[in-house]
Amino acid sequence: MKKGFTLVELLVVIGILAVLTAAVVVVLNPAELLKQSRDAQRLSDFDALRSAISLYLSTASNPAFTNGARTMVGSTCQTLTMTCASNTITKVDGTGWVAVNFNELTGVGLSSPLAALPTDPTNSGSYYYAGAFDSVNKYYELDSVLESSKYSGRMSTDGGSSTSTYEVGNAPGLAL
Repeated sequence: MKKGFTLVELLVVIGILAVLTAAVVVVLNPAELLKQSRDAQRLSDFDALRSAISLYLSTASNPAFTNGARTMVGSTCQTLTMTCASNTITKVDGTGWVAVNFNELTGVGLSSPLAALPTDPTNSGSYYYAGAFDSVNKYYELDSVLESSKYSGRMSTDGGSSTSTYEVGNAPGLAL
């Protein structure tokens, strides 16, 4: 008597595995998980930028912004009222897309809180980082678009003037 599996038993097991695999793919939705990870990176980048800019404004001897708006890609900044120029520089010396010279903190005994300015995880099309800076009032606004269903609700509850853009900063109404 030979021991083993029949062809029918093997086909049943393969069929069950195929159904389970399909269910796992539907439940986990890898595309949504990738969107969530990119959004988590965006939120983390903006938290780091807000902290760095707050440190700069509170400790620099003569804090100054370069007036205007900048974006990391060649698109227009739809939510920013200032004219927006493309700038892909990630230097922290004020020439990058964030118009703050973090190197000025060395004058008060601190080093730059950022080694380089962050870039959007996709940095293309409608996903980009943008910033507007008011040199007179020392106001700033940082903008990005969130893509996952888990985080996209934050765009309408962030206190900003646009419900389709994630906005942070210290400008009243985030309407720069």
